[in-house]
Amino acid sequence: MKHSLEPIQILDVTLRDGEQTNGVSFSWQQKLNITKHLLKDLKVNRVEIASARVSPGEFEAVKKIIEWSKSEGLHENIEILGFVDYDKTVEWMKGTGVKVLNLLTKGSLNHLTNQLKKKPEEHFLDIQKTVQFAQKNGIRVNVYLEDWSNGFIHSKDYVLEYLSEIQKFGVEKFFLADTLGVLSPDEVHSSIGYLTKEFPSLWFEFHGHNDYDLAVANCLAAVKSGVKGLHVAVNGLGERAGNSPLEAVITALHDKLGIKTSISEKEITNASRLVEIFSGKRISDNRPIVGEDVFTQTAGVHADGDKKGNLYANPILPERFGRSRVYALGKLAGKASITENLKQLGMVLSPEIEKKVLERVIELGDQNKTVTKEDLPYIIADLTGENLGASFHIETCIVTSGIGVKPKAEVKVKYKDTFYEAHGEGDGGYDAFMNALGKILDTLNIQIPILYDYEVRIPPGGNTNALVETVITWKKAGDKQPLRTIGVDPDQQVAAVKATERMLHIILGIS
Repeated sequence: MKHSLEPIQILDVTLRDGEQTNGVSFSWQQKLNITKHLLKDLKVNRVEIASARVSPGEFEAVKKIIEWSKSEGLHENIEILGFVDYDKTVEWMKGTGVKVLNLLTKGSLNHLTNQLKKKPEEHFLDIQKTVQFAQKNGIRVNVYLEDWSNGFIHSKDYVLEYLSEIQKFGVEKFFLADTLGVLSPDEVHSSIGYLTKEFPSLWFEFHGHNDYDLAVANCLAAVKSGVKGLHVAVNGLGERAGNSPLEAVITALHDKLGIKTSISEKEITNASRLVEIFSGKRISDNRPIVGEDVFTQTAGVHADGDKKGNLYANPILPERFGRSRVYALGKLAGKASITENLKQLGMVLSPEIEKKVLERVIELGDQNKTVTKEDLPYIIADLTGENLGASFHIETCIVTSGIGVKPKAEVKVKYKDTFYEAHGEGDGGYDAFMNALGKILDTLNIQIPILYDYEVRIPPGGNTNALVETVITWKKAGDKQPLRTIGVDPDQQVAAVKATERMLHIILGIS
């Protein structure tokens, strides 16, 4: 079946199914903030925010989100997963104010027989009672066919009987769940194609899981077979291998099928970072669309090709997602990589100096050193005898911290041949240092970017005396690309101080 190219509805399940990721538990404040971003900025159609009757905390979270959604006119876009329990789920929902119930039912005879120990007619009657009770209380109902994929493969007659019966109860949408992620795109296409032909009036949506790493392809196959909605999770969060990843599904729909969605592509990266921070689950650097490295060209020949006409660019352009192309610096870098990074810094060098810079970058890459765009001014300064950081230098920094001790810091800096000193306290040693430094910078009327991320690395298998690499990411309002600086020292706090000093050198010596 060929899809009509009508817009596909997107149900985001990050806050419900995604929360089943091992170790992930969102607070109500986090759930509210993610919901706001998903609906207002990313512009998903609907958000499934929780399961009913899980905990008192979940009850309060749903109430808070419903209060906000009513004020924004988005009340009908919030959905809850509930259970076939006649009145229990519905009464729970009435207390929260949520108006859409996604009812979890059995989509396979195997699950029905061995888990519920019931016959199909008993299950159908239980569903009917729950649906009718919900409708009497002003709640709209959709149904999940849990384990539908195995159900269609092994008990097709049951699935057909289920749909024939349940469609009589006024259910709005039918969610076809590949609960265990067992299907291939061909299986999705044939099974859903069969159902959309047999039940042309029903609204079907596909809920995929990524156990075979086929979730994105399965979503495309489902759309081509006639579903009207897809379920996705930001960063592919979810149990086991996760749910269908929003970022890749949306991009593939737009590019490969020409399907329209309501999603704002430029907000996909922001959604990914928000969920990454709140979930505590770091995404891999090479994760499609949102990974740190996916718009980075490493090989010099690729940078050269881009310079001569975007020869190595594909349709997934970084600008679509509010990002920009990055040219990595290391042993594989070429002259074009250096040129592109210098251009981004607003610097132009003579061919001779540029060649020396390339040689130094390759040398550092051979030593397995991390080289970034922000390191280039230091390499240039070293090669040319200039000292861009001479105007500002942290002379001393004494940090006192420990158990039962309020962290304190004493900082002395030299700026344009004048010395400045300040004391500070904080929640940690680095916080105390930044508070002391902030007093000096306020005196000098120097504004610095906001600290966006803070990462500490040591070599694999390193001992307690190993070098520590502290990577700090800074971000100014309006900047597309954050500023990343690195400090290296056996002492973690000193490494952080060095990274901070490097940031100051950059904003004072270059910008």
